Amino acid sequence: MKVLIFGHRLEVGGTQVNAIELSAYLRDACGHQVSYFASAGPMQDLLDSAGINFLPLPDTKSHPSVARMRVIDEIIRLERPDVVHVWDWPQWLDAFLGIQLYRKVPVVVTCMSMVVPSLLPKRALTTFGTPDLVNQARAAGFRRAELIVPPVDVRLNAPDVIDPTAFRKQFGIAEQDVLVVTVSRLTDWMKSESIRRTMDAVRALGSDPRLRFAIVGDGTARSDLEGYARGVNAELGREAIIFSGALLDPRPGYAAADIVVGMGGSAMRGMAFSKPVIVVGEHGFADLFSPETEEYFTFNGMYGLGDGDPSNKHLTAALKRLLESPEERRSLGDFARQYVERHYSIDTIGQKLNELLETAAQSPVRLRHVVHDAVRTASLAVAGRLARRH
Repeated sequence: MKVLIFGHRLEVGGTQVNAIELSAYLRDACGHQVSYFASAGPMQDLLDSAGINFLPLPDTKSHPSVARMRVIDEIIRLERPDVVHVWDWPQWLDAFLGIQLYRKVPVVVTCMSMVVPSLLPKRALTTFGTPDLVNQARAAGFRRAELIVPPVDVRLNAPDVIDPTAFRKQFGIAEQDVLVVTVSRLTDWMKSESIRRTMDAVRALGSDPRLRFAIVGDGTARSDLEGYARGVNAELGREAIIFSGALLDPRPGYAAADIVVGMGGSAMRGMAFSKPVIVVGEHGFADLFSPETEEYFTFNGMYGLGDGDPSNKHLTAALKRLLESPEERRSLGDFARQYVERHYSIDTIGQKLNELLETAAQSPVRLRHVVHDAVRTASLAVAGRLARRH
């Protein structure tokens, strides 16, 4: 089967890693012919190293993009795929006219957001990343909502795969130091709140000189976050918080960590490295991943919404608990690794995705369904643009 993957701009990010790793799995484990189209960016190196055929698209800041739609149509005309796997609603806006309505190629749409975007098609086969979101989507009228959780390649992300000493040496992390690591895009939207709160927790516990915090990533919020970190470091009188910048391969950061703080795929990769993980979200949410919280995170994903309590007590308490107990760090890390192997292995998720793609490819594109989705999506997109102008 010939599969085209329509991915995000190839900037450094967890969803891009998910899409590329699943593309390689579909080719290597399932025997499909796979090509990947997206706007160029630094993650193209990961595509190239995986040997996946890359078809570049013009970049854009708004969707739908006429320039993109023209190139997409030409790609579909030349490649003649059996099915197209579209990642998230911006790509869907660029794709639905040319791929489904005009070329009549089946699609599977994957959404890894922590909400159900109204712009997504309700009649196409659409996947969401948690059982809770699947339930929400079905209640909202999505006819073919399915579960595809963020996958983790548990062979590439494993405790003994990467030597942690180079990362720790590069950033002056001593053997006795307890290193907290966050791997994240540094953006104001969703991410920066939990990073600031982690810095606040480090400040609160900073009388323990072993505590260090490494932030692996880059983005538009980096300069503000670095300014905040300078204030914390000055108050503590030492370089407790460091920035490594973005790493195309962030595994050395996970390997070097004693504790991982993160959300979504970043939290799960930390778990795959047998690290204890504090899962963060928005509005002050923070909780340890543990046998007591496993059920919550399985249903809701590695994320949560807090009650807005400004005290930061949950994150500080979780970090203090792990800082003081190396035995609990080990036991929770082992538990996390076993959990990821059971639920998020790329072999399990890749097979489920393969079944969905094959089902879509064998299902005829029903014109009335496509027109219904196209009109609905276009109406919502126009309404959104008009609302932003006022």
